[in-house]
Amino acid sequence: MFKYYNMNQVVLPLDLEIKLKENDIAFAIHDLVESIPDEAFDEFLRQTGRPAYHPRMMLKIILCGYTQSAFSGRKIEALLGDSIRMMWLAQGDEPSYRTINRFRSNPLIENLLRECFVQFRNQLVEKELIEEEAIFIDGTKIEANANKFTFVWRKSVEKYSNKLIEKSNQLYNELLEKEIIPAMELENEEELSVEEMKEIVEKLDEKIGEYDEKIETCEVGSERKKIRSERKLPKQARKQLIDFITRKQKYQSDMELFGERNSYSKTDPDATFMRMKDDYMKNGQRKAGYNVQLATEGQYALAYDVFPNPTDTRTLIPFLNTIEESFFKLPDYIVADAGYGSEQNYEDIIQKRNRTPLITYNQYRKEKKKKHKNNAFHVDNWEYNEEEDFYQCPNGRNVSFRYYSKRKDRYGFTREVKVYECEDCLGCPLRHLCTKAKEGNNRKIYINEKWESQKEYVRTKLSDEKTGEIYGKRKIDVEPVFGFLKANLGFTRFSVRGKEKVKNELGFAFMAVNLRKYTAMNIVQTHEYRNNPKKNGSNHLFLVIGTIFHFFWLVMSQPPFLF
Repeated sequence: MFKYYNMNQVVLPLDLEIKLKENDIAFAIHDLVESIPDEAFDEFLRQTGRPAYHPRMMLKIILCGYTQSAFSGRKIEALLGDSIRMMWLAQGDEPSYRTINRFRSNPLIENLLRECFVQFRNQLVEKELIEEEAIFIDGTKIEANANKFTFVWRKSVEKYSNKLIEKSNQLYNELLEKEIIPAMELENEEELSVEEMKEIVEKLDEKIGEYDEKIETCEVGSERKKIRSERKLPKQARKQLIDFITRKQKYQSDMELFGERNSYSKTDPDATFMRMKDDYMKNGQRKAGYNVQLATEGQYALAYDVFPNPTDTRTLIPFLNTIEESFFKLPDYIVADAGYGSEQNYEDIIQKRNRTPLITYNQYRKEKKKKHKNNAFHVDNWEYNEEEDFYQCPNGRNVSFRYYSKRKDRYGFTREVKVYECEDCLGCPLRHLCTKAKEGNNRKIYINEKWESQKEYVRTKLSDEKTGEIYGKRKIDVEPVFGFLKANLGFTRFSVRGKEKVKNELGFAFMAVNLRKYTAMNIVQTHEYRNNPKKNGSNHLFLVIGTIFHFFWLVMSQPPFLF
């Protein structure tokens, strides 16, 4: 015996919501997007043309697509015809993949996604799912949508640019010596600018024109041949200068694209070539990518940003600025790993933001090992006389203060260092173990007092029971989110190009991770809340009841069967 099955029977359309499970992720997406104020969508209004799809609906289906690991517009379009949850969220609308791609690439989406994260965090705080005591910051590198062999390196551009300057100066001097062009007033005697090269080309055009007139008026063949040979150098010089102008303009645009970077990709100029963890060839090959920074709490992504530089040290301050300006107020504790530990970062968090950095520095774990503590030649283990300001080396000789030195790094940050020098290393039996200085030179040590006090501050905080416990949560809080993003969601490569579009796609991906975790933890609003018509939700119960009554009326209104 089989259950009744008939493909020719008419089935009345029912509300698709009843097909969804109670804790389906579609409900979490619906509740989140509906919590966004109406004012956030006003910028999408337009007064002319065909009415557009509602941005709430578009935002819902794109978020739902990302939760199902559908990152392309075509896949999201296909889900609209296959997935019940997508059909319910779209409510019968079927935007094409072009419409979906245009919407998620819209610059206005950045503000909408930011509002999404703000509302999501507010929900977590209201439900007491996260504590507002600390945030955990970490970074990862994600491959850009760029060809791996489209790199442009700063050193190569600088090398060829210097050769171009040398050749152009040589050509200019040659033209002056042979009196083909008159001398010019140069802005920079060491380098010809593009405008000056163009001026030289104009003068060469005039000179070539003079030769052309002489050739036309000359009737003697030997003289015409002589004039043509004289015209050859200006024509060759003109051709070279036009090539120099094109190349110089390209080098200048390359340097503008570099900014503070050392490379960029031709297919995605905002991407930088950096080493990735998935180095399958084990040869250190670099790929075009972005440095993604993330702030989490309770394994939820609360704020994010994208940077072109591969190191994390210089991303912390601008990322904290982004969090304060666009997402939420910074909590009391900022937690991160040793990649963020620097004098500039500590100074910014402690003095400017009045927060507590729970951030280790590079030598933190090394300093705690016995090998470091038992190293008699390390300055950390030397005796220090605070009154007379000198250290005592293992051989009992004084290493006294000599002078202050200021060091400025390539980014403009200045550090003040105290320089100490040993009174006499000559004839010391421990010299070969203590220093690598040349014979006749004494050992010097460099002490940054501000940096040492900051390290002591961090050591004190991390040894405290409360703050040490907070720092211990770092690995189990922020790093699993990257695992969810790459392993579970399958988001390992961007599908768009350009920093702004990449940032928007990253927002969709991180919100998809949040929604999947939120649903998996069974913290979706209850079924009774969604059925309450007084709340901001659907009223599918009334639609189902109405459908049943309508079906009953259709059955009762049919004429009786005649046997």
